[in-house]
This record gives sequence, structure tokens and C-alpha cells, in this order.
Amino acid sequence: MIKILLVDDHAVVRMGLKVLLNAVENMEVVGEASEGNEGIKLANELKPDVVLMDLSMPHGKDGLTATTELKKQLPNISILILTMHDDEEYLFRAIQAGASGCVLKSAPHHELIEAIKSVCNGNAYLHPAATKRLMEQYLESVRQEGSDHYQLLSDREVEVLTLIAKGYSNKEIAEQLIISVKTVETHKSNLMEKLQMRTRPELVAFALKKGLIGYGI
Repeated sequence: MIKILLVDDHAVVRMGLKVLLNAVENMEVVGEASEGNEGIKLANELKPDVVLMDLSMPHGKDGLTATTELKKQLPNISILILTMHDDEEYLFRAIQAGASGCVLKSAPHHELIEAIKSVCNGNAYLHPAATKRLMEQYLESVRQEGSDHYQLLSDREVEVLTLIAKGYSNKEIAEQLIISVKTVETHKSNLMEKLQMRTRPELVAFALKKGLIGYGI
């Protein structure tokens, strides 16, 4: 069962999402919040698998600030940003804040459901129209930063980085490389420290830059 926390300042939106998601097999909305501070509090209490976080909440803490603080408190939680803005700046800022992905509020229901499943499995998710655009912008921003850091990675860390960027879970990586999940987690932690990165989308962008994977992934 995927436990979901809704954080949105519109009660009608929360009600609609709750009805939609509770009707999906293996999904359950376990809590609702109308602003960021309340969302952080409930997330710590309820320990959901996925937080659906509205980007723009005029009262209380906004979605980006709440996402940043929540990832510091619960690093393993998956946060999916809901936004009306089809704009690179908002997408880039959401990923910098630690979000696992972004979905437009205008997206069809099936896309939202697939996005929730994807981030719950540890993958990144961006709505299709934004993926290439965001990657190109991010690649340009990191063209200098991190280039030399790649030389610090061991061959095994490069293998782990490649598989992470392709969307494999820690367990799947362990099976492919015939190592333990704990060892995979250690390699992941080491390479993120060496590359000075915090999120999976950053690793995907870096892997694209280095030619480890292609845009088709």
C-alpha cells in the first residue's frame, strides 16, 4: 500500500485527489494539510511514502520551502510537486529543493498515478514535455561544476551511477552487480558526496552530461 499525504491549500482539490487516489488499488491518502508547516508536521507523524505537495500556497509555508525542510528531516521521503506552472525555473527549483518530480495540475489522472508509483519506487518523474527542456538547462548549469569530480569516482561507483540514472532500484542494482543492497547504498552515498549532489534527478543529469546514458534512458 502506497501511503500518500496531500498538501494543498484548496480543500476542493484535496477532496478530488483523495477520491481519485483512494479508488486506486494499493493507494491510500493517509492525511491532508492546507500549508507547508502543517504538511511537515503530518509527514513526521504519519511517515507517508509519497507527499503530493502544491507548489503555490499563499498562506503559511510554500511548497518549495516545505520540500527543502521536509527532505532535511525525512531524507528518504518522496515528494511529488503539483504545479500549474509549465516553466523551467519552477521545475529546476523544485529539483534543487529535493523533490522527486513534478506533475502539472492539468495532467490526466493516469499520469499522476504513474508519477506517484514511479517516485514511490525511488525513481525521478517529470512530466514528459519538461524532461528534455529541464535536462538541457541543468546540463548547461553544471557544465563546469562537477566536471573534475567525475575523476574521483571508482569504476564500481560509475557502474552504480549509471544504473541509478537508468532508474534501477537499490535492490535491482545489487542483483545486477552481484553485491549486497547495503554495499549499493554505500557506493551511492560515496558518489553523491564526491559529486556534491543530493538528489536522483541531479545524478541523471550528470550521467547524461557524461554520456553514461542517453535521453531515451
